[in-house]
Amino acid sequence: MDLRAELLKSIWYAFTALDVEKSGKVSKSQLKVLSHNLYTVLCIPHDPVALEEHFRDDDDGPVSSQGYMPYLNKYILDKVEEGAFVKENFDELCWTLTAKKNYKPDRNGNSLVSHQDAFKLWCLFNFLSEDKYPLVMVPDEVEYLLKKICTAMNVELNSCELDDYLSQEPQGQGGLTVWQFLDMVNSGRFLRGIEQEAISMAVEEVYQEVIEDVLKQARSPHGYLWKKGQLRRNWSERWFMLKPSVLSYYMSEERKEKKGNIALDKHCCVEVLPDRDGKRCMFCVKTSSRTYEMSASDTRQRQEWTLAIQTAIRLQAEGKKSLHKDLKQKRREQREQREQRKAAKEEETQRLKQLQEEKERKLQELELLKEAQRQAEILLQEEEQRRRQQHEEMQRTLEIQLREAEQARASMQAEMVLKEAEAERQRKRILELEEMQERLQEALQQEVKARQDEEAVRYAQARLLAEEEEKLKQLMKLKEEQEEYIIKTQREKQVLKQEMETKNKCLEEAQKQLEEVRVNRQRVDQDVMAAQRKLRQASTNVKHWNVQMNRLMHPIGPGEKRTNVSAGVFAGYQPLLSRRDSSLK
Repeated sequence: MDLRAELLKSIWYAFTALDVEKSGKVSKSQLKVLSHNLYTVLCIPHDPVALEEHFRDDDDGPVSSQGYMPYLNKYILDKVEEGAFVKENFDELCWTLTAKKNYKPDRNGNSLVSHQDAFKLWCLFNFLSEDKYPLVMVPDEVEYLLKKICTAMNVELNSCELDDYLSQEPQGQGGLTVWQFLDMVNSGRFLRGIEQEAISMAVEEVYQEVIEDVLKQARSPHGYLWKKGQLRRNWSERWFMLKPSVLSYYMSEERKEKKGNIALDKHCCVEVLPDRDGKRCMFCVKTSSRTYEMSASDTRQRQEWTLAIQTAIRLQAEGKKSLHKDLKQKRREQREQREQRKAAKEEETQRLKQLQEEKERKLQELELLKEAQRQAEILLQEEEQRRRQQHEEMQRTLEIQLREAEQARASMQAEMVLKEAEAERQRKRILELEEMQERLQEALQQEVKARQDEEAVRYAQARLLAEEEEKLKQLMKLKEEQEEYIIKTQREKQVLKQEMETKNKCLEEAQKQLEEVRVNRQRVDQDVMAAQRKLRQASTNVKHWNVQMNRLMHPIGPGEKRTNVSAGVFAGYQPLLSRRDSSLK
């Protein structure tokens, strides 16, 4: 921790003490007074022009800590030189400002620590507090400081009781504030039965060791150290005080009259000397310029001093100015490492917990999968058995259907053969009917020609000719009926072709079609027989018409009646009309 950081901690307390309304801002007049006092205690030349320029009156309103920091850094902290001022005076100024507002000792005077001891504890707190605001001291540093004070009084600290107290005390930002710490010390919970003077001496010793970097000093009533003079070579009793860079000695423990300093650097060393000149427990400190011989009261005291001086030389060799700053940094690094290990352990524990949960979840999923697999195997076996039964039933059904299809196919083939033979017969009958139609047409043409001849011969027989025309119309109608019958026969032929294409129809439809074909065949046979009868009748009629025509060719006598001729003609057409009616039926 550098000098600027140490000064800023004390100034922060002074600034917050001036913030009466706790708004984070301080009036300019108070800041001017504070700045002036800081100039004085830090032994910096006053710069009232810069002070007035920075806090000019046209800038109204209080100033926040962020607004005061630029001036503080530029005109005060940047000009501070280490060793040019008394650090204790600076701390007393800031303590005086903050203690008036925040420090509340027992009004009845029952506080364990005096006001001066509270100031030293405040300085110790600032030194050991974390480098972040608001300033707090973590529990480890609280325990360290209390142990130092108890060790100075040869008292053992009750760590369990301290842990209980810290667990019950509300901690902001992860630690105790200085006012909570002072209240804890004044409560007497950890220093029961100890006199205030002993506490004050212990606080003073810890203050000198930590704040003033006193590594070692002689303790009363164990006596002083004896030092051998350089010129007169006599032995003198002196009060010694060791710091990292210097070993100072005084006339008395009040340290009012300093007799000299022994500068220490990395080239110095300390050695144990044998007893001589009536002195025992001797040791010496060798510097680059001279050797200092000293004598302790006992072996233990000599060992303590030699170890302390070796520690100071080691600090000089390592380039460190303060032992406790180094120890504080090491403790902080250890805390950080401990926190990191703790965080890593918690993270590892959390990860292991997650892995355990994941493992349990996967085991549950595995059990569920196994159960699902068992159920699936059971269902698969049931499905396989059901599918096998269905397959067997389907196979049996297909075999039955295949046999039925084979039988139906054979039956259809036989039926088709019969239908083809029937169709061939019907084609032959159709040809015969067509030939019969041609013959009938020729006979009709002959009849028409005979009728035309008769009309030409006998004009008087107009009535007969009209009747013959009527019969001719009837013959034409019969012809149309014959054509319709032919068309019908062709349609039946197309139906038979369609029946040949639809081979996959069931046997019952084929039987019905066969029955219909049989009915049609009978009807056609009847039609053929009727046509044959008609043909025979037509030939008979033609013959009869020839006879009649031959008769008509003879001249009509004067006494013959026409009615007889007409009756004969009608008698000749009567068979034709009857045959037409029977064909229509």
